[in-house]
Amino acid sequence: MIDIEKCNLVAPTPENLQTERLALRRFTLDDFDWLHRLNSDPRVTEHMGGTKTPEQSRAMLDVRILDYYDKNPGLGMWVTLDRASGAMVGFHLLNHIQGEAFIQLGYMLPVEGWGKGYATEMSIALLRYGFGVLKLPRIVAITNRANLASQHVLLKAGLARNGERTFAHPAYADGNPFAWFERDREDWLAADASR
Repeated sequence: MIDIEKCNLVAPTPENLQTERLALRRFTLDDFDWLHRLNSDPRVTEHMGGTKTPEQSRAMLDVRILDYYDKNPGLGMWVTLDRASGAMVGFHLLNHIQGEAFIQLGYMLPVEGWGKGYATEMSIALLRYGFGVLKLPRIVAITNRANLASQHVLLKAGLARNGERTFAHPAYADGNPFAWFERDREDWLAADASR
């Protein structure tokens, strides 16, 4: 269990959020090569719309990540670091589903980060931050319906599966429904208190 009191959250921003093994930091322009390597690995992107071109990764970094910080204080997408080594082990996010008002939890890890509990560990910390610090009334998550590993992480983090959804935004152009997860603030905090 990750105790929000022990997360070293100095100010209400995830850049200060740490767990026993992990820490978050903001993306910078210098992270482009790493981000594009992640985006161009077909094993990593299999359930995320496929690989991205360098131009698509650049647009993701410039608009979806860097510009988003200023427009949505306290929300965003952050590099996840191994605290012991400083190595980049993926990224986590708490941001808007594109084209929607919903705030979503998400993550993406390179293959070498799979199976180590990183996705679950930082997801729980971000849910504690989102519900406890930002006082968000609800947090949701979506996954490709075939991505059972990611769905397992979301369930372990305390979100509940609630059917499927489709989205009109071009980022979801194929029109296929996503597995939909959600939890209201009071519900999640009550369940978290009994962990």
